[in-house]
Amino acid sequence: MSELSTPSIPRPTPLDIASGSVLGHGARTPSLTAADRPVPASPLAALEQAVLPALARPPCVVSFSGGLDSSLVLAVAVRVARREQLPPPVPVTWRFTDAPKAEESGWQHEVIRALDLAGPWHRLSAGDDLDFVGPVAARLLHRYGGVLHPGNIHLHLPIIELAQGGSLLTGAGGDQMLAGWWRPARTMRIRLRRALAPAVRAVLPPGRRRAVRALPWLRPDVATDCHRSYAAEVRAEPYRLDRRIHWHLGRRDLALTCASLSGVGADHQVSVVNPLLDAGFLAALIVRAGRLHTPTRQQLLTLIAGDELPAVVTAPRGKATFLEAFVRRHARDFITGWDGSGVDEDLVDPVALKRVWSTWPIAPGTTALLQHLWWVTRSERAGGVPPGPTRAAEQPIAAAPE
Repeated sequence: MSELSTPSIPRPTPLDIASGSVLGHGARTPSLTAADRPVPASPLAALEQAVLPALARPPCVVSFSGGLDSSLVLAVAVRVARREQLPPPVPVTWRFTDAPKAEESGWQHEVIRALDLAGPWHRLSAGDDLDFVGPVAARLLHRYGGVLHPGNIHLHLPIIELAQGGSLLTGAGGDQMLAGWWRPARTMRIRLRRALAPAVRAVLPPGRRRAVRALPWLRPDVATDCHRSYAAEVRAEPYRLDRRIHWHLGRRDLALTCASLSGVGADHQVSVVNPLLDAGFLAALIVRAGRLHTPTRQQLLTLIAGDELPAVVTAPRGKATFLEAFVRRHARDFITGWDGSGVDEDLVDPVALKRVWSTWPIAPGTTALLQHLWWVTRSERAGGVPPGPTRAAEQPIAAAPE
C-alpha cells in the first residue's frame, strides 16, 4: 500500500454533506433471480452460505454491537464454523463511556453466553476516541482525503485493522431489509415542531416554513428542495416486502455505505461480507415472505431463525442510539472555535449553522458538515493542500481479548 496513494471510494456530494441525508436512487440493483444460482431452501440456509467465504478466510471478525442484526450474523457464523470445523468467528465490540443511550452490554453478554462462544471476544473502549472529529475519524479522513458515508464509518477502522488479511462480517443492510418501514426520524419531528422566528413566519409560505424548521442551517430554497425530496422518498417506499427489498437495493445511501466498507476493507486486505445484503439470502427471503405487506422486524426474524438459533438472538430489544458517543469533546472544541468559514454558501448559511450549533447536542443532520468543515480547516492550515494520506493501520487502537 503506497503512502502516496489515496484509495478511490465513492463519496457523498456537497448537497449530501450539507443536508445530512443521502437521498435518491442510482445504484444498479443486483439480480436476485439469476438462472444459474438456485434459491436456497430457506433464508437461514442462505445466510449460512453467505457467511461461509468469510469464515474460510481467517481471521473472521464480526462487528458485534449486541443489536439484532449483528447478533443474527454472529449466531449464524458460529453455527457454520462449528459444523464446517472452521476457526470460530471473533466478535469485536465497542464499549462507550458516558453514553448511556448507546449501552448494549447486557444484550452482548446474553448473546455471547447463549452461543457458548469459546474463542476470543475483543472489547474496545471508547471515550472521546470515536468523536466525529476525534483521533480515529481523523485518521480515516486523512487517509481517504475527506468525508465518507456514513459519517460513523470510522468506528469500523480499528475493527478492520484487527482483521488485517482476513475477513469482516457486518450487519449492514439490516435496517433496510428487516427493520420495518420508514417513519420520520424523531429529530425531524422535533425540528418540525419548533416555532419559527416571527420574521421568518412573516415572509415564508407554509411549505417553506416546514422546510426551514427541519433544516434551518440550509438556504431556504435548498431546504425546501431537500425537504420535498425526503418526503417523496418516504412516500415512495413500497409496502410489499419483495418490492421494498429491490427499492432499497437501488438507493444511494446503501450503495455508498457498502462501498465505504468494502473500500476501507480492501485497503487492509480484508474481505468485507454483508450477509443481510447477500443476493441468495434476499432471494430466499422473497420466496418465503415477499408478498407480505409491512411485515414487522420481529416477524421476519422469527421466519429466518425459527427454532434453529438461541431465542435471545432474535428477542425484542430497544435500539441503541449513538449520537452521544460520536459528538463529544473534539466536536465541541471545534465548534467553539469555528469562525464560519469553509461552507458552500450557496447551500449553507454559516450564521444559521452557527446558531444551530449553539445548542447541545448538535442537530444530527449537521454531523457530515462538522466532519467536512474540520477537514477543510486542517487542509487550509496545511497551506491549502490536504495533508498527505497516512497509513490507516499505523496507529491501531490496542485491543486485547477479555
